[in-house]
Amino acid sequence: MRNHLGIVLMAGLITAQIFWNACASRKSEPVKQKEFSAVDAHVKNGEKAFMTHCQKCHPGGEAGLGPALNSNPAPQFVKRFQMRHGLGVMPSFTKEEISKGDLKDISAYLKAWKKY
Repeated sequence: MRNHLGIVLMAGLITAQIFWNACASRKSEPVKQKEFSAVDAHVKNGEKAFMTHCQKCHPGGEAGLGPALNSNPAPQFVKRFQMRHGLGVMPSFTKEEISKGDLKDISAYLKAWKKY
């Protein structure tokens, strides 16, 4: 009887280990994503301006020092206002730092990235 219980227990542990390994993600392989390539001139310029001014705090539009932008549901005009005037720990950017056109292009880039 005792031997039978040990066999059942061992079979249960082996089964649990198999399920655990099957459900675990493989950490040795990077997650592959499609490359985002901007086609529109405004989106390309927005990408360049984003990399210059925003990438440090919002890497890839995700959360870093600042919150994620990709999942931010705020309208584009609110995001442009926040870029211009700052909010909380986010710095403001003057018209000399980011022109009105670049601000609109960053907005176009974020919109295109969100669709991607």
